[in-house]
Amino acid sequence: QVQLVESGGGLVQAGGSLRLSCAASGRTLNTYRMAWFRQAPGKEREFVGLSSWSGTITSYADSAKGRFTISSDNAKNTVYLQMNSLKPEDTAVYYCAAVLPGRNPNNADYWGKGTLVTVSS
Repeated sequence: QVQLVESGGGLVQAGGSLRLSCAASGRTLNTYRMAWFRQAPGKEREFVGLSSWSGTITSYADSAKGRFTISSDNAKNTVYLQMNSLKPEDTAVYYCAAVLPGRNPNNADYWGKGTLVTVSS
């Protein structure tokens, strides 16, 4: 079992930055790659990015490339999503997920409950 708890969401002005955290617990964390998703009101869930705990494997959605960065603190079992140059269209609930290697991230094995990010114009 893996438990994921997101934090760090809030209200930010367009052009600003925010860092989300995902605290992970469980005995087999290193087995998984960590992904971030988001779901805006009235829209389907969208993949944001994914990273291995070592950071050697990363993948980002086009909407996140150049603005968002995933990093991790292995000692704290925490994954971060640094979001810069935020836009109103980035407004969404952001979810952390644990994905087995080779699996479609949309079929992640574990999900957090999400944290709300609101970007004002």
